[in-house]
Amino acid sequence: GELWIRIPAERRHPKGSITIRGAREHNLKIKEAVIPLGIFVCVTGVSGSGKSTLINDILFKSISRKLYKSTAVPGDFDELSGTENIHHLINVDQTPIGRTPRSNLITYTGLFTTIRELFSMLPESRLKGYNPGRFSFNVSGGRCEKCSGDGLVKIDMHFLPDVYVKCDYCKGRRYNQEILDIKYRNKNISDVLDMTVTEAADFFKNVPRLKKGFDLISQVGLEYIRLGQPATTLSGGEAQRIKLSKELLRRSTKTTLYILDEPTIGLHFQDVNKLLNIIQNLVDIGNTVIVIEHNMEIIKCSDYIIDLGPEGGEKGGMIIASGTPEEICSVKESYTGSFLKKILNSAKN
Repeated sequence: GELWIRIPAERRHPKGSITIRGAREHNLKIKEAVIPLGIFVCVTGVSGSGKSTLINDILFKSISRKLYKSTAVPGDFDELSGTENIHHLINVDQTPIGRTPRSNLITYTGLFTTIRELFSMLPESRLKGYNPGRFSFNVSGGRCEKCSGDGLVKIDMHFLPDVYVKCDYCKGRRYNQEILDIKYRNKNISDVLDMTVTEAADFFKNVPRLKKGFDLISQVGLEYIRLGQPATTLSGGEAQRIKLSKELLRRSTKTTLYILDEPTIGLHFQDVNKLLNIIQNLVDIGNTVIVIEHNMEIIKCSDYIIDLGPEGGEKGGMIIASGTPEEICSVKESYTGSFLKKILNSAKN
């Protein structure tokens, strides 16, 4: 009871809206759904009430077709208006950030490019004519050719799952000795890949872009991850937060719509708090964040709620209530409102 997630003192006001009319995909029976822009929106309701159908199947796919010429076919609806206020659309899901061990935190966020450029500018690198590509484990030149830069060698077990063992040539360091001899502050490129995010933030404290990047990754609760840790070993929640940190590293366009589908699954209470801070930061700089969620800690901190129901399946698919968390509490038909009322009342006491 010593730590808690505080309810915002004020709810933000919308800056425009998107309107979906005649949504009838699956169990939806919605004449009009107004989704505010420029604020933090939660879409709530019991399982099977139509949340994902409305947001993922209709809203996301429709805007994707308009902005990116996507071939995805949206769910059944009549009309979508207000999308001219959105210039970018990002669905931050829990799919892996890479399908092979070569992908990792810093390759995905682009920070590895800066690190390789830094090593290529060292006097010894310039003397030997090493460019940034020499410090990549994905291309020939500086990588260990015995393991092709994986640091591991795959052993085919035929009828059993493949086994990976540490490369006996580079001892798992991924690079040849010529590259390992190049050091920045007494650390070579392999040593850097073995650092945690916290260690890297301190090590690169004099390199603004890297310091900012690793500080942001720490803020999303991933300070313990090693820079070279394969993407295939990351959980869905970790992958999602890495995607969010990459977005925070981008130069803001202030017209981006972010969609997150139940991002708190599997997260510790403290990590939920960190996720909330990221969401609030994204909205503070002018973006819109829509979160499909059951977690009351997230819902209570939103600016606006769209509650679907009243039940799941055929008895669902309707908007039961919409408004601020305080307004939702007064709607007797809303299950979300009844739980939310208890939380907001206990916060006042």
